[in-house]
Amino acid sequence: MDGTQAQVRLAPATKDNVGLVLWFIKQLAEYERAPDQVTATEELLRKNLFGPHPYAHVVLAYVTEDGVEQPAGFALYFYNFSTWVGRPGLYLEDLFVRSEFRSLGVGKRLLVHLAQTAKERECGRMEWVVLDWNEPSIQFYLSLGAQQLKEWIINRVSGSALEHLADL
Repeated sequence: MDGTQAQVRLAPATKDNVGLVLWFIKQLAEYERAPDQVTATEELLRKNLFGPHPYAHVVLAYVTEDGVEQPAGFALYFYNFSTWVGRPGLYLEDLFVRSEFRSLGVGKRLLVHLAQTAKERECGRMEWVVLDWNEPSIQFYLSLGAQQLKEWIINRVSGSALEHLADL
């Protein structure tokens, strides 16, 4: 695809886009070499992204070339809070751009949009994680001014460990 002729449009996802959001999640899981770890369903996404108490937000990216618009990528994010900064933060859970659209600035447009959203919401920071083997993404994020916080270790409790902890 020739980036000089392509146009990028961003739009917030709606409940009508649940199938597309799930498709992007599965595409990301394939890219991250973990397709068997996706247990999300359209029903769960509809409830948790577009129900009475949405837990996260999704921005979709579309690329139009020669009058044909195609879904190109997505970003899923939510707000957290920094006690040290005393302000909310924007946490980017997932960012994915289809391989055929990766040199058109779609990822940058999504990140700039999220940074603008964070600024409008008076967030103190924007954070995300990246797999240590994903060198193209690491270099991309560094080129945009991201700092790597290597002294922090991610902790997770899920599945039966979460059940056990909840029952203590």
